[in-house]
Amino acid sequence: MKIFRGLRHPGIAPGCALTIGNFDGVHRGHQAMLALLRNEAAHRNVPSCVMTFEPHPRDYFAAVLNKPDLAPPRITTFRDKLAELANCGVDQTVVLPFNATLASQPPEEFINDMLVRALSVRYVLVGDDFRFGAKRAGDYAMLDAAGVAQGFDVARMQSYEVHGLRVSSTAVREALAAGRMDEAAALLGRPYSISGRVVHGRKLGRALAESAAGKGDGFRTLNLRFSRRAHAWKPAASGIFVVEVHGLTDQPLPGVANLGVRPSLDPHDVNGGRVLLETHVLDWPAQLGDEGAYGKIIRVDLLHKLHDELRYHSLAALTEGIARDCDDARAWLAARDKRI
Repeated sequence: MKIFRGLRHPGIAPGCALTIGNFDGVHRGHQAMLALLRNEAAHRNVPSCVMTFEPHPRDYFAAVLNKPDLAPPRITTFRDKLAELANCGVDQTVVLPFNATLASQPPEEFINDMLVRALSVRYVLVGDDFRFGAKRAGDYAMLDAAGVAQGFDVARMQSYEVHGLRVSSTAVREALAAGRMDEAAALLGRPYSISGRVVHGRKLGRALAESAAGKGDGFRTLNLRFSRRAHAWKPAASGIFVVEVHGLTDQPLPGVANLGVRPSLDPHDVNGGRVLLETHVLDWPAQLGDEGAYGKIIRVDLLHKLHDELRYHSLAALTEGIARDCDDARAWLAARDKRI
């Protein structure tokens, strides 16, 4: 999949079949829409194209209005969203910066400048609740009328349901916030996961190794850290999870992960209050050595929530808490394997 930041790029293929949206999570409703888009593109012998936005429009308005609660928790990181769009077979994705210019653009101008002049669209597919342009003044009827007048087809896809539940990013966020990981996986069509490059963390595992004297080699962690930007990623899920790690060996590695700000024993923590995914692999592969994971891109599947984040007031208490989580994770994985 080709990725373009903005519309002023000579590599963007004109005459495309296009869909527009935030695509947070790339859930099963999005997947159905993208399958239909690819089919329509193939019939017209044109590339399939997704237009999406970064930051999320609600992130932008939350910052402008100084109301952080308006920003929705994110299901996927930007990296993961693009990866899932590619997995769905999209030919090209155009990422528009959502800024004051775009926020104030009248819907008629959006159609003329973005869709007709920049992309020469042949077909546009939108969801049943699609709105666009300044103050969300544009709707499906306006887009359809423009298509008739300017020579491109417009279609609208109705809601997608799983077991009677409308699939939406909001429904996925609600499931993740409540720790209902099986429900989230059903809505997403895959386990909820986060990927990224393993970075150096607080080296707390070394202190825990000393605290855990006689209990193995402590709790080595794989650290994925997220943005410091004003519209920094705020995850839809948080807490302690049973996980599987992909990307270090041929087989997924079972583990326990903390997703959140990780209540710290040190107020000057290098994490600085940012969201962090810290994963402890239950049985560390000897072939990786002590430093074998740093710099590698991994994917962590969050399978089952054990509990919310906890604050520990000593290394000994933290060590005991992690040990309990590891025992609970092993028990959950063993029960799962019996069901399979």
